[in-house]
Amino acid sequence: MIIEEVVARGHENIRATHKTTLEITRERELTPRGDCIIGVCADKSIFDLSPELKSALRRGLRAKVTLYLPDYSLKEEFYGFGCDKLTFTHKTDIVIRKSRFVCNRTLLISATKAARDLNREFVELLKDRKTEIVMILEV
Repeated sequence: MIIEEVVARGHENIRATHKTTLEITRERELTPRGDCIIGVCADKSIFDLSPELKSALRRGLRAKVTLYLPDYSLKEEFYGFGCDKLTFTHKTDIVIRKSRFVCNRTLLISATKAARDLNREFVELLKDRKTEIVMILEV
């Protein structure tokens, strides 16, 4: 099993209302238009993920995603799939999609959740810059 973690922070403009995508970014700021973003100031982008994880996802394997708020002991879990078209070249973003669309920001496709599917209590806590969110990927 391959396990990788990405740590990010909340932001007052997080809305998490996008119906088909979910994103974590290394960017420090967020405008209200970024309705799929659930974390900023990430310690990794898709480019920085381990070669082992990238290789497994290029084989189309299923990944379990756990979004964890350690200060509140809250978590969300869902699944998505890799694809042979993934490039992992974007330097700031990680995007998970319900659709099958692939670009250089895409980590997983055919996911079982997008930003708007997250528990609203969970999302409200992400509106605070002090909130830490950990995305745990298991393949």
